[in-house]
Amino acid sequence: MRAAPRRTVVTESVLACLVLLCSLAPVPLIPPAHPVVVTLLGVWTALLVPARRMYPALTVLGCVPVIAGDNVWAMVVVPCVVWSAMRRVAPLRRAWGVIGASGAGAVLLSIAAQSLSGLPAMRYLVVGAGATALFILLPALSGVMMGRRRPLTRLLRERNAYLEQARLLNDEAARMEERARIAAEMHDLLGHRIGLISVHAGALQLAAERQAPQLAAQAELLHTTAGTAMDELRGILGVLRHRSDKDSGERGTREDLAALVADSRNAGADAELHWNATESMEADARTRQAVHRVTREGLANALKHAPGAPVRVTLHGEGDTVVVSVVNDAPPVPCSPGDGNRSGLVGLQERIGLLGGSLHAGPRPEGGFALCARIPVRPDAPSAYATSPKPLSDGAGSRPPLSTEVLTWPRLLGGGCAALLVLLPTIGGSVALLILALLH
Repeated sequence: MRAAPRRTVVTESVLACLVLLCSLAPVPLIPPAHPVVVTLLGVWTALLVPARRMYPALTVLGCVPVIAGDNVWAMVVVPCVVWSAMRRVAPLRRAWGVIGASGAGAVLLSIAAQSLSGLPAMRYLVVGAGATALFILLPALSGVMMGRRRPLTRLLRERNAYLEQARLLNDEAARMEERARIAAEMHDLLGHRIGLISVHAGALQLAAERQAPQLAAQAELLHTTAGTAMDELRGILGVLRHRSDKDSGERGTREDLAALVADSRNAGADAELHWNATESMEADARTRQAVHRVTREGLANALKHAPGAPVRVTLHGEGDTVVVSVVNDAPPVPCSPGDGNRSGLVGLQERIGLLGGSLHAGPRPEGGFALCARIPVRPDAPSAYATSPKPLSDGAGSRPPLSTEVLTWPRLLGGGCAALLVLLPTIGGSVALLILALLH
């Protein structure tokens, strides 16, 4: 009892008390010829209920005296005890041995009982053999059938888990193959173009230093921006190819944001950085990367849509959350709306949403634009290339395997129907026995 779970102990205790009550409650109402024997048989039957879990074979053999006794109410409980115990008897050879021994023991004990009581031998033997078949042999056969089904159900559950894992691995392999193809196309299409831009920007910088020194700073910025774009393209390709970005952990720091603000200031923007977080704030690499992307997107939008307007980049910590905002005032000279398609903001929304954060972007009431993101310092969300356990929508991808109930349904139906058919005579015999006892 100490080793068993509390729920099991409570359940078995309640069942044993119910069996004891069922076996002894009719005794005062219908006084038997041998009350002491009837009471002992009721107590013995109640003890067999918890014993069937640890000693199933001995429990079936212990039901033999109840079949040969005079306690009809305890005899009705015997089929349930035998059925539950035989489900736990293994291997099959041992189960058949227990069935044979219990059947033979019940017949022999019936012969001994009739010889002591002086009842007619043939009639008592027929009744005893019928009771043995109905209350021991048939429930034991049904229990063996149900017990043989349990390993099959366990095997099918393991097979279902294996198929589920195989499906996830196949889906992951398909995603990685598609990402590798996209990375190759991006490398071939964009890498070559950006490389040409960088080369021509370098040549333009050299020419501007000799012929137009006033344009040298802009040419240098163009060359530097092209090189930065190439580095970022390599980082994106590394993510698509399932490689970790070694330099991503250095982004999102104070020096990194200061560099972004300095680049915008060199491009003509009135940009400022307000760092209100502690210097020792240890944020996840994905959080730092998201902070970098928000800052860069906000500064780029301010340069494009509000040239000449003051821009303030603010970062502060709120416990386990990092808040970064890029706010610009209205431009000094009204300009026509740009041709942007908000794809950058959509990408930021998806990136920050994967980390469990939120992004707000929109015009300010007093004029200008505000971009604000709240990102967890230690996000629980997986990285962008992690496997998603959810099936793809619209029927895309491989179909998930059928559930365990569907996989085992034919076998469960066959085994359950056969076991029920075997128990039908036992159920009918128990009802008839109870009716005869009440009429008597």
